[in-house]
Amino acid sequence: MPQQLPDRRLGTARASPGRARWLAGTLLGLTIVLLASSLVIGFTGGETWNVVFAFIPVAIAFAVVGALVAARTGNNLGWLLLGTGVGAAVVLVTRVYAARVPASELPAAEWVGWIFTVILWITAPLLVLPVLLFPDGRLPSPRWRPVVWVVIIDWLALMVCPALSDVNFSSNFPRLRDPVMLVAPLGTAYNLAEVVWTLVFPVGAAAMIVRFRRSGHEQRLQLKWFMYASAIAAVIVLAASQFGGNDPLAAFEIAFTLIPAAVGIAILKYRLYDIDRLISRTLAYAIVTGLLVGVYAGLVLLATQVFRLHTPVAVAAATLAAAALFNPLRRRVQHTVDRRFNRVRYDADQTVAAFAAQLRDAVDLDAVRADLVAVVNKAVEPSRISVWIAGGGPGHA
Repeated sequence: MPQQLPDRRLGTARASPGRARWLAGTLLGLTIVLLASSLVIGFTGGETWNVVFAFIPVAIAFAVVGALVAARTGNNLGWLLLGTGVGAAVVLVTRVYAARVPASELPAAEWVGWIFTVILWITAPLLVLPVLLFPDGRLPSPRWRPVVWVVIIDWLALMVCPALSDVNFSSNFPRLRDPVMLVAPLGTAYNLAEVVWTLVFPVGAAAMIVRFRRSGHEQRLQLKWFMYASAIAAVIVLAASQFGGNDPLAAFEIAFTLIPAAVGIAILKYRLYDIDRLISRTLAYAIVTGLLVGVYAGLVLLATQVFRLHTPVAVAAATLAAAALFNPLRRRVQHTVDRRFNRVRYDADQTVAAFAAQLRDAVDLDAVRADLVAVVNKAVEPSRISVWIAGGGPGHA
C-alpha cells in the first residue's frame, strides 16, 4: 500500500484531516461557551447590550467560518479566522468578569482584569494577517515578510506595555487596582505602537491590490468577494456613525459579519462566480437611488420654493414622478454598469441577442446548428458541446 505523503503546499495543512476537524470543532465549541458565559456574567452583573457585547455576532461569524474553512480545506486562513473568534471570546469574558459590580463577589477580579488588558490586542494580528494571506494562505511574495515581522513586533509591544504598567487597567476598571505595576505607565510607547498599527492596514490593502494585479481569473473573483464585503461594511459603518445617532451597534454587528462570510464564500467557492453580478447590482441600485433622491428633492424644491405650492399634492406628485422614473432609469443604469463592471454578463447578453437576430433569417438546420455551437463555444468555452434535435440524433462538436 503506497504511503500517503503530506501536502506541503504553503497555506494548507492536510496531513490529518480528522484531527483538523476535531480541533476546529473543539475551538468553535469553546468560543460559543465563552461567549455564552460572558452574557451570563455580564447580564447578572448589571451590564446591558452595549458596544462590548456587539462583538459577539462578529466573533461567532469569524469562529464559524474559520472552523468550516479549516476543517474542509486546511487553509491556514481558516485557523486565523477561528483564532480571531476564540481570542475575541476570551477578551470579552475576561472584561465582563473583571467589570462585574461589586467586584468583591468574584475572586481574582484584579488578575482577570490584568489579563484582559494584556490580551486586549490578541486578535489584532489575526485581523491583519488574513488580509496579507488571502485567499491561499500565502504572502504575495517573500518581499512582504518584513510586514509580517512588523505586525508581530508591534503586537507584542501592545501587549507588553499594559502587562508591565498601568496603561489600560484604570480606565477599564476604576474600582480595581492593577496588580502588576513594575514601571511607570508606558503610555508614550503604547500610543506609538497604536500609530504603527494604523499604518499596517493600508499596507495590507496594498498587498491585496498587488495580488489582484498578478492573479488569475478565479483568484480575482475571490479577491473581489473580500473587497466587496469590506467596502459594503465600511459604507454601512460610516453611514451609521454619521446618521445613526450615538449607538450604531446594529450597523456594526451586521457590517463586520459580512467580511468573514465573504471570506468563507471565496475560499469554499460557494457561488463564487456571482460576485460580478452582485457588484453590478449594488452599483446600479446605488446610482439609481442617488439619482431618484436628487430628482425627488429637486421636484419638491421646485414646487415649494419656486411655485410656492406648500401642499401635500406637490410632495405626492414628486413621489409619483420618482416612482415612474425608477424602472426606465434602472434598466439604463444597469446596462451601463454591466458594460463596465460585469463584462461577462454584458458580453453574453450581446452574444445571445446577436444569435437571436441571426436565427430569425436562418433556414438551413445544419447552419443553425453550426452557429449555435460557435456561439456557445464563444460565450462559455465548454470542453464538449452536444446538440439534440427533435426527431434526430444528437450532433456533436
